[in-house]
Amino acid sequence: MKVDQLTLKRDGLTLHANVYGDSQQPLVVLLHGFPDTPHCWDKVYPILVNAGYQVLVPWLRGYTLDSVHAEAHYGLASATADLQAWLEKLGIQKFHLAGHDWGAAISITYACQYSTSVYSLSLLAVPPIPALKNILTNLKYFPKQLYMSSYMLLMQSKFAKKILSQYQADFVEKIWKKWSPTWSFTEADFAPTRQAFSQSQIAWAATRYYRNLFAIHHSINFKANQHLLSQIKVPILALAGLDDGCMNIQLHHALAQSSHFRQGLRSIYLPNCGHFLQAEQPQLVAELLLEHFQKTTV
Repeated sequence: MKVDQLTLKRDGLTLHANVYGDSQQPLVVLLHGFPDTPHCWDKVYPILVNAGYQVLVPWLRGYTLDSVHAEAHYGLASATADLQAWLEKLGIQKFHLAGHDWGAAISITYACQYSTSVYSLSLLAVPPIPALKNILTNLKYFPKQLYMSSYMLLMQSKFAKKILSQYQADFVEKIWKKWSPTWSFTEADFAPTRQAFSQSQIAWAATRYYRNLFAIHHSINFKANQHLLSQIKVPILALAGLDDGCMNIQLHHALAQSSHFRQGLRSIYLPNCGHFLQAEQPQLVAELLLEHFQKTTV
């Protein structure tokens, strides 16, 4: 399979991505989340390429050592700008966008800013966030979600990078087991994430995304959050695992209602599947993505 290893210089950082397949084919972008790496898509992108797509798989800034700097910004705004820079580098006018976890949040933010550039939006493990405007009608689901999201408090701590990176990222492995309780992942599955998060610099940068999410007194973060809560104007596919230990599936279902999204929303819940659904059930996820792409390429 044809693969090009790309680099991009931005904000004093060196960003990395792989692009697979024929440049004459429609482009799909796959964004990873936390705590993870682009390798979560390793069993998905070959299926997409074989179906006739070119696939760009970037590393989020901060997840490689040469994209870590004490003065750099790590959050929705900078990651969204990075994505736009990748597309400009490739000369892409319109594409399909899919993201998991933080990659999903970045995908929403991008789609709300650049809706005319996106054929379709696919969100894995995260509901379409604009529906949070209906928070009062879904309030009963939030106590459980607050408990499931309590790890975000740790991400605010100065000790977070040490906790995540020490003992060869043992704490991160525990997160995987908690969030995907029915997935018997192997050491080979976890190895890329262990290698990344064993490095305290990467663990530090990854936690900055959470800090900046709540640091709305900075205009760059406030504006990004506004985009995150804006109306999505492209067709959406929302996928979630029924055994997700990070996302309250009842809340996901309550928020992911097609009536909230004018361009259409299809929600699918995968049984015997947790948070890392593209790694747990790659064949099914790839097939669902392809079906969504084929319906929305115009």
